[in-house]
Amino acid sequence: MKRPLNLTTGISLAAALMTTAAGATELPSPEVMWEIIQKQQKEIEALKQQQSQIDEKVEATGEVLDQIQTGSPATTNTAGLGANHSAFAHGSSGRTVVGGYGELHYNNLGNQTDGGSDKKEIDLHRAILFLGHEFNDRIRFWSELEVEHAQAGDGKSGGEVAMEQAYVEFDLNENLSSRAGMLLVPAGILNEVHEPTTFYGVERNPVESNIIPTTWREGGASLNGRIGEGWSYDLLVHSGLGTDAGSSYAVRKGRNSVRKAPANDLAYTGRVKWTGLPGVELALTAQYQADISQGSDPAAGSATLIETHLIANRGPLGLRALYATWDLDGSGPAAIGADEQTGWYIEPSWKITPKVGVFARYNLWDNRAGNSSDSEYTQIDVGVNYWPHPDVVLKADYQIQDAPSGKDEFDGFNLGVGYQF
Repeated sequence: MKRPLNLTTGISLAAALMTTAAGATELPSPEVMWEIIQKQQKEIEALKQQQSQIDEKVEATGEVLDQIQTGSPATTNTAGLGANHSAFAHGSSGRTVVGGYGELHYNNLGNQTDGGSDKKEIDLHRAILFLGHEFNDRIRFWSELEVEHAQAGDGKSGGEVAMEQAYVEFDLNENLSSRAGMLLVPAGILNEVHEPTTFYGVERNPVESNIIPTTWREGGASLNGRIGEGWSYDLLVHSGLGTDAGSSYAVRKGRNSVRKAPANDLAYTGRVKWTGLPGVELALTAQYQADISQGSDPAAGSATLIETHLIANRGPLGLRALYATWDLDGSGPAAIGADEQTGWYIEPSWKITPKVGVFARYNLWDNRAGNSSDSEYTQIDVGVNYWPHPDVVLKADYQIQDAPSGKDEFDGFNLGVGYQF
């Protein structure tokens, strides 16, 4: 608490007068009194300057605390950010932010296929570290470093350490920005926003995992803009998928994750999105690639993706719905039915309280939808999310799966814990 400066001055002046009076039989002369007053005035000015510096530091500290509490990092318009990141340091210029998320899963799934193995395991599915830096008001950097399945390296089967995104963003004007680097492809609901606290279910839904395919990142550049009330668009040119007959032309197996990704044939993606009503998002994405095998398979041809989705949250009720389909040209994909790969899901939810929500989801996907034989998967999920804190979630769900003949078919329950900061 500040002490009134006039009180300090009065006390100091009185002390000076008393000291002078105690040491002399006469009061000081007007000249001496003036010197005392001048000296005290200089001390007052010094105190004011010190107090001003302290106030500035307190104000700056308050701004940082506000950012930590409200979760408003420098890159507020950056895809893939969690709800809360903490400003913690300053570089040579600008501001650096850190954050992260992760999730642990317990799967207790029985394989309904004769002779098939059950899936009963505990897995630290992923742990992510966010790192970003704002160089100035117009240029910023953002990245995510991911560790999957706890560890990777020689003899550590299934584990992976990988960059999930790493790019520089430039604000061109108030409504237009550009990004260059490793980018998340703007397709689907979860590919850009997939922190575990933001979606229902222990595992990411199988439609976006197998058809889109989440998490999907490519190297390239983009233009990202806003037009009109609630409208936005994204235009990208980037590295493409590289799948062939050896992987049955499955789009998920064509991800190269910008790991010396072949660039014989680039891909082009465009998305338009509308968020004109609170809690509502409607989006349409289209992508084209002239050769999905990157020149390695003469029987393969072009590939086109069309994806659309709806998110609607009205009070405690929520709804997510998504449809995605690939059209692959070439005699190779057509021969095995992989020329059409399609999936969709619908997911209603109900927030019983601010901390407890329940959901149900119906999923259908088929990576050989062009095949006359049975190749379609369906899965029903029902479950509950509990948020003891907005950035921490506990999950439980039960799944019933119907798989094509001879394929693994898993029924059972899943438990999970997730966090973000």
